[in-house]
Amino acid sequence: MSVRISGGKMKGRKISVRAAGGGLRPTSAKVREALFNIIGAKIMGSSFVDLYAGSGAIGMEAMSREAAEVYFVESDRRRAASIEETLSGCGCRPKAVIANMKAASFVERAAREGRKFDIVFLDPPYASEEMEPLLEALGKGEVLAEGAVVVAEHEKRTGLPEEAGVLRKKKTYRYGDTTLTLMEKA
Repeated sequence: MSVRISGGKMKGRKISVRAAGGGLRPTSAKVREALFNIIGAKIMGSSFVDLYAGSGAIGMEAMSREAAEVYFVESDRRRAASIEETLSGCGCRPKAVIANMKAASFVERAAREGRKFDIVFLDPPYASEEMEPLLEALGKGEVLAEGAVVVAEHEKRTGLPEEAGVLRKKKTYRYGDTTLTLMEKA
């Protein structure tokens, strides 16, 4: 199984999902395209973080659409290696940072190091309890640049808070059973 980059310089490039290991729920092409329509021109020149990178498709879409740097955060060693292999094959490696660690640990480390990001995408496994603690950690504002946005992908029956620290919910978009929630740094 593979997913295809839907826009930008790498439009049409296939990414193998099977190589990334089982248990993945890749973001559908429709939702990926919607995500980048929501983000719009903010993507150009941005520092983008994919907190649950999985196959790497979201981060690669960000690279394809001119993000300056992309952080692929993936706790599964095989999936991180698969992302590394795919990036090396397309010549994108110089713009990428692959962090083989849990999302919460990445946010903590980035805060300690004083890193700031323009766009953060988080799509934890739907059955996990990780979404709200991560929103709280991001809501501290330590890793968010001025004007930063956070986009969370979740099941439609899972509601997210109206605010989390410095983050304010701006809009919710529904695509079948999938929901994207856009939050902005206040």
